[in-house]
This record gives sequence, C-alpha cells and structure tokens, in this order.
Amino acid sequence: MTPDRWEAAAFKTRVDAVLHPFVAAEAVQLAAIDPLLDPVARELESAVADGKRLRSAFCYWGWRAAGQPDSDAMVRAAASMELVHAAAVVHDDLIDDSPLRHGRPTPHITLRGAVRRRPRAAAAARSLAMLVGDLLMSLAGQLFATSGLPAAYLARARPLWSLLARELIAGECLEILRTGSLPDTSASLKVIRYKTAKYTVEQPLLIGSALAGGGERLRQGYSAYGLPLGEAFQLRDDLLGLFGDPQRTGKTTADDVRGHRPTALLAETWRLADESERERLGSLLGRRDLDEQALAEVRGVMRRVKAPDRIEAMITDRVEEALATLHTLNAPPPATAALTALARSAAIRLS
Repeated sequence: MTPDRWEAAAFKTRVDAVLHPFVAAEAVQLAAIDPLLDPVARELESAVADGKRLRSAFCYWGWRAAGQPDSDAMVRAAASMELVHAAAVVHDDLIDDSPLRHGRPTPHITLRGAVRRRPRAAAAARSLAMLVGDLLMSLAGQLFATSGLPAAYLARARPLWSLLARELIAGECLEILRTGSLPDTSASLKVIRYKTAKYTVEQPLLIGSALAGGGERLRQGYSAYGLPLGEAFQLRDDLLGLFGDPQRTGKTTADDVRGHRPTALLAETWRLADESERERLGSLLGRRDLDEQALAEVRGVMRRVKAPDRIEAMITDRVEEALATLHTLNAPPPATAALTALARSAAIRLS
C-alpha cells in the first residue's frame, strides 16, 4: 500500500502480517502449557483468520487524518482493534448460539470435540469459547501496548480503552435484555449504537486521533462521522442476516428470527405490519424449530410492508450524514479519500 492511497487489500495484508504471527505465537505458548490446550489454541488462530480489517483501517486513518505520517508501529496499534473485534465475535456467537461464522463452525461448536467424552459437553465447550474470547481481549491490550509507538502517545489513548469496553458490553447486555421483547425501532437503534457502531467506527477513529494528539474539534468530527456510519454498517448486517447469500455472508439466515433479536429490520417490520401480520409474526419469532417455509413467510411479510426498503433508506441517510461531516474535518486529502471509500465499503457490501 502506498502510504497516501487507500488500497483495502494491501492494508489488510499489512494488518494480517501483524495479527497472524502475534496470535500464532500466543497460541504456541498456550499449547505448551499442556497438550490438552491444543484445540483452544487453534481457536485463537481461527478467530483472526478472516475479516475485512475495517476497524484497524478506521484507527489508522484516524491517525492519518490528524496529520500524522504512515507508520508500521501505528499499523500494529491499529491491528489491536481486530483482536477486540475477534473477542466480541466469539462472545456474540456464544450468546446468540450462532452455529456459523465465515462459513465455519463457531468456537463453542468446534470445541465440543475437545470435551465430547465429558459430562455436559455442550456447556463445557461454551465455557471454553468464553475463555477464548476473554484471552483475545487481553491480547488486544497487549498488542496495543507493545506496538512500538511512544509511551506518551499510548498514554493519551489508554482511557479510551475503558470507554470502548464499557460501551461494547453495554450494547451486548442491552441486546440480551431486549431479546424477545416487543419490537421497537428506537430501542433497536440504541442496541446497534452501543453494540456495534461505536467499536466498529467511532472508537477506532477516536483512538487513532488520541494517539496522534488530535484536538477536540477533530474528535467531535470523528463522532459525527463514525456514529451514523457505524449504525449503517449494522443495519446492512441486519439485512444481510435475512436476505443475504449464506455463501457470501458465511452465516445462517434464520438466527435473528429464531432468536427474536431486537434488530431494526424486525422492529420496522412490526411497526409497519397490520394486526393480522403482527399476529402471524408473533407466532414465528423466537421459534427454535423455524423451518425454511416459515422463514420465507417472515421474509414475505417484510417485503409486503416494505421494511427492507425502509432499512435501505436508513442506511443511505446515515452514509450521507457521515460523508457530509468529512468536509468539516479539514483532513489531508488522502485521509478524506480513504474515509470516503471506507464509508461506502462499510455500508454497501454483500458480506
């Protein structure tokens, strides 16, 4: 990647060159404690095997938009955002009991093989997966602290890590507490904001800015850009969750309906549906035995009330809001171009 031009594939290569050996070394040290830990160590490496590296990209360009130059140490610090994401994904899949991610079994499913002869094997596998997620979050802090950036730079950003963790956990808790409740769009958008939007876009940008010594005006601009864009990112995930191609998304399409999760798509469907449609939806949401015919019926209601169109409009509005903010940042042209491209790739995608 040329430092002043955004090339997604080249940046991903740089981040992967940091992440993969870092996590592999940790996996070796973990497995060296006892051979029984081999399956757990493999799940650590699997957790960072895939990904678009959007969160590290936002962190990196948060640094660059503040006027700082390209830096391998900064790429290393930015890569720590991917370990936060990997931890969040492991925990989220565990909480939601999702069987697939990136087309592969999730850790709490894979790890059943390590405990299949033990009592309560499924519960033991879930416990192992939880600990994999915990270790990934710990490794995120370690990678950040050993990035090679000056200690004074790291100290400026350190308080934001507590904020990131608090808001991420708040969002996950809110999703759990609202699961199965009467669908409500404003409540769903609050879950989105705290569970996904902040740690996907806003917080990586703010951490990049703090590392760079950015001022209050830049921080405000990053929040004004990052929050609507992060919401657009998750709204796209909501649509892909039910209407995407599983071959591309790597996930099943029934999870949100079977889990009766508080997605904005379901909330908007409920808001727009008539009494008979709500009655039918109410009989289907949360059913673990939901088959393809019933799922098609849910999609049919959504299409009839034009809920997917409404979510698409919400995505468009938020991307436009984010892009309009970019012009107020007075960032260097390469950073503006990169953040513009990242906004489009975050919200307009098939996986």
